[in-house]
Amino acid sequence: MTAVSLIRLCLAAAAAAALAGCASSTFTSATIPTESEGSQLAASPSNIASLSGVVQRNPNDPQAVNMRGTVYGQAGKNQEALADFNKAISLDPNYTQAYANRALIHRKTGKLDLALADYNKALELDQNYAVAYIGRGVVYRQQQQTLNAFNDFNKAIAIRPDSAQAYFNRGLLYQSQRQHRFAIDDFSTSIGLAQNEADPFIARALSYMSISDFKAAAADLDEAVSADPQNLQAWTSRGLAYERLGDKERAAGSYAKAINIEQDHEPAKAGFARLGGQIGRTYQTF
Repeated sequence: MTAVSLIRLCLAAAAAAALAGCASSTFTSATIPTESEGSQLAASPSNIASLSGVVQRNPNDPQAVNMRGTVYGQAGKNQEALADFNKAISLDPNYTQAYANRALIHRKTGKLDLALADYNKALELDQNYAVAYIGRGVVYRQQQQTLNAFNDFNKAIAIRPDSAQAYFNRGLLYQSQRQHRFAIDDFSTSIGLAQNEADPFIARALSYMSISDFKAAAADLDEAVSADPQNLQAWTSRGLAYERLGDKERAAGSYAKAINIEQDHEPAKAGFARLGGQIGRTYQTF
């Protein structure tokens, strides 16, 4: 048996046990959380300015600094976010959230070893911190440490059975191992917990397409583009699903929508060309 086969077998066996154990659980409604914690404020210049005022008035308050850091991170200002998380940790070396938030910035900038060290520190401080297990699981997945990633996502789900993000990420792990039935189950749970998020619908659609269920995939991608009308992947994948169903009108319309979002997107351009799409023509998308 190859190493890959062994991993798949272990994942399948563990999944069966996990799903059996969760069959009678009741899940509450939730939105998919970001891994950064400490602020629900929008990443707008006005909010950053407002939080900067709070920090200026409270320069030794780690919570204020951490909050501004999360908003910097949401705005894509990674260096500013990193500086704030460093400051928060210097003010409070036991600030669990700041370590997890800093880990996310490290992960986003490709510094996986630093991210792993920060997630480990966060979990050393709080062994029940689901956000850190999810984040560390993502790092493990990126490092192709499949079983470690699987264990972390399982731990996060055990701690927070209402975490849509944990199920979503475990689903991605199953998907990467071509365990599409298990992936679909996890994406379905994630969707049940966060019905207005496009990503789980897209992910589930990709697994449906992998098992040639293009009708189910198309239905999911209908939901995805409704939830996020500017999602390039959703429109392009929707075009392929409807193309495989023989619905050239909706397929061409979907590819055209993707091209409108990104003019040089090759998969959408190739699909549109395959169907003999005509620039300037209006297509029915629904």
